[in-house]
Amino acid sequence: MASQFLSARFIGPFEILERIGPVAYRLALPPSLAAVHNVFHVSMLRRYIHDPSHVLDPEPLQLDESLCYEEVPVKILAKETKLLRNLTIRLVKVLWRNHQVEEATWEREDDIKARYPELLEQSTFGDESF
Repeated sequence: MASQFLSARFIGPFEILERIGPVAYRLALPPSLAAVHNVFHVSMLRRYIHDPSHVLDPEPLQLDESLCYEEVPVKILAKETKLLRNLTIRLVKVLWRNHQVEEATWEREDDIKARYPELLEQSTFGDESF
């Protein structure tokens, strides 16, 4: 059974498509919520309070000739070792071009070393280098 303390009480904001009745509204839900019925009682809704920090300025993307975008790592932010039953996995936290620090991802060190060896050569943590 899921804990009520781990789930968000309200998500959104979502556009109101129509008023169904005196107390029901149909919302425009994203595809990730396709399994959820899109009509809600007014008690389940909250007014959206505008917050300027919710608006993100998109960074311009550089596309190649085939209109593809390739993620390029900029920097290694942290490292970590995960111990599984009989396996040790070294991970590195990678900051990617055109992304904020909050969007950095944990990747396997050997994968990064294979694709971007120069990135690990220039990264150091204290006295230890990769």
